[in-house]
Amino acid sequence: MNKTRLSESLESTLEDPYAIFVFAMNAAQTREKYITRLDRLFHLINVQGNTIQERCRSFAEIAKKDNKWVLNNILKFLQIYKERVERKEISGATLRNYVKTIKLFCEMNEILIPWKKITRGLPRGRKFADDRSPTTEEIQTLIEYPDRRIKSIVYTMCSSGIRLGAWDYLRWGHIIPIKRENKIVAAKIRVYAEEDEEYFGFITQEAYNELQKWMTYRKSNV
Repeated sequence: MNKTRLSESLESTLEDPYAIFVFAMNAAQTREKYITRLDRLFHLINVQGNTIQERCRSFAEIAKKDNKWVLNNILKFLQIYKERVERKEISGATLRNYVKTIKLFCEMNEILIPWKKITRGLPRGRKFADDRSPTTEEIQTLIEYPDRRIKSIVYTMCSSGIRLGAWDYLRWGHIIPIKRENKIVAAKIRVYAEEDEEYFGFITQEAYNELQKWMTYRKSNV
């Protein structure tokens, strides 16, 4: 590539809000997570555009012209997720990951936001839950519900102690069976994989078997 084309390419990148946002991240998995979070913001506040690139451009153009609009919409989005934290659907740390994503996009595109005002109203991230354990009777009632997914979900949550919001990040590849004498006896689970609050947990053999049954059922019905 000659110097003229290189200069044009760099200029094009600097003028594209999406490209300069992606430039700030090196790991592919990190980029995917940040892009997904950012697009959830755009969809909730109805930013127009057929692609994520177009929505990034639309958001940046409006934000640079109307600081009050961008602040109000960010607060609107975060308030919805703050209420999810209060309902214990997600953790406070997950909410803060959304803040980091939006903040990175704004900083890379020179959109001025009073972040101290925003972060002051956010709950602190916690690495543990204070929920009580369900009783045996409650568990029995849940797994009797006529839905193929219920037993695998209940067994996994009771066994590992993960929050409801962790399912948004959980993939089959994040569950690693543990074998003894060539027999599965338990499984290791990556909770909030690729996120800052990622940690490892474990599930029982029964929980793993139910998850495997569900995955087999899904594959057979694709």
